[in-house]
Amino acid sequence: MIAIIDYGAGNLRSVQNAFSHLSAPAVVVRQPEDLQHAQKIVLPGVGAFGAAMKALREHGFDEAIRDRVSQGVPLLGICLGLQLLYQESDEIGVHEGLGLLPGRVVRFPKGADLKVPHIGWNTLQFQRDHPLLMGIPDNSHVYYVHSFYVDADVADDVLATTHYGRNFVAIAQREHVMGIQCHPEKSQAVGLRLLKNFMELEVSL
Repeated sequence: MIAIIDYGAGNLRSVQNAFSHLSAPAVVVRQPEDLQHAQKIVLPGVGAFGAAMKALREHGFDEAIRDRVSQGVPLLGICLGLQLLYQESDEIGVHEGLGLLPGRVVRFPKGADLKVPHIGWNTLQFQRDHPLLMGIPDNSHVYYVHSFYVDADVADDVLATTHYGRNFVAIAQREHVMGIQCHPEKSQAVGLRLLKNFMELEVSL
């Protein structure tokens, strides 16, 4: 069972519909104890980093996520969910993240030729191979809506980058912790393939 976390700050319906399209056994969970039955976990998210982390803590999901990850359960963060995997963000103040990956979340600098937020289609540049990328050609297009991006501390944690004024983390992975900055549910065949690859990852618990 794939658990999609509902903490009041996620694009749940579209993500669940995407998994339903793939005939995946994905369910929305609203209690941290429900993660104990999950074989995989999805952390979606839209909105502000600080508010999302506050909601995760208030619902008790922060420790539940860390606990299940420590047990080897694969975790996929989507959009803001990717950013929450990191140590901190400077969005409207400095806020502590889940700390599962080293790095921080920073804002795109405004410039004459760089519109913020970054909205629209852009390409993925693969940095290394991984089963999450299986069947997806390098330089495939995906859809973005975001004003902040991840500045990763460890280059080996980066599966793919995208260029928008600078290279930023598009897909991250360390062991069984993964995240994608794009909206897979809006990225057509490429987005569905990313979710399918996550769904089909082998789990050894």
